[in-house]
Amino acid sequence: MEKTKMSRKQFVIYMIVAFGLAWILEIIASFFGNNGNQMMFTIIMMITMFMPFLGVLVARIPLKGMGWVPHLKGKIRYVLFALWMPALLSIVGGVLFFVFFPNTFDSEFLTIRGILEEAGALEQLEAQGLTIPMYILITAIQAVTYAPFLNMFVALGEEVGWRGTLYPYLKEKFGVTKGRIVGGTIWGAWHWPIMIFAGYEYGKEYIGAPVLGPIVFCICTVAMGILFDYVYEKTGSIWLPSLMHGATNAFTIFVYLIKPEYSHMSILGPAYIGIISMIPMMIAAVIICVKKKIDV
Repeated sequence: MEKTKMSRKQFVIYMIVAFGLAWILEIIASFFGNNGNQMMFTIIMMITMFMPFLGVLVARIPLKGMGWVPHLKGKIRYVLFALWMPALLSIVGGVLFFVFFPNTFDSEFLTIRGILEEAGALEQLEAQGLTIPMYILITAIQAVTYAPFLNMFVALGEEVGWRGTLYPYLKEKFGVTKGRIVGGTIWGAWHWPIMIFAGYEYGKEYIGAPVLGPIVFCICTVAMGILFDYVYEKTGSIWLPSLMHGATNAFTIFVYLIKPEYSHMSILGPAYIGIISMIPMMIAAVIICVKKKIDV
């Protein structure tokens, strides 16, 4: 895979566009989210995901060499890794959280029931003869089959900027492991306005709010970034980290399996972004880093 070359000037322009426009959009999205306009919030956040891509274009950083035409012969295991590893790590992390805090498990599915009722979808499910456990199972199956491929096209907007452009620059400057850590931290900080103003990821009433969430999320994005960059290096195709990004965004079912009265514990889990639930992902990231050093 030919590395994307970027000068210092291009890096500065890229960062200004990728962050400046994204942070403005995140603040606007926060306004709509806080006022209950979920549709506008979602649309603006989807547009925001393409700001790193736009930054690459404005800075005139070459797109050539990012692996637009995938050559996956003999590399199908990395496709499966990208597709299913996020779900596996999320499941292990979620179970780990509930082992520590068994009383928080929403066995009556009150949280997801409330969300479905608010969306007017509960009656439709019942009319189709579907129970909430069946709905959860169907959602989980979708998250490991076709949903990641749909999400992949939106995630591409970020991946061209992060794994395709930023990470190669930082790895060349600091070395592979340090470059990935710096890149993951930058990626996490890119989400800060929407987290602080709209309670994105952890809500607004979690333990340690509003300071702890942005810090913990950066730890999570460092680990995720290592996994995404791993499949990018192994396949040479920008579509693979995009697929893994899409798969990660698709498997969110554990967010809805905690009792409403324990929502302040979201900083700990059971979603993969929690301190406890991200442990399996962090272990996988460490293994990849150690293996990289041994191979070198």
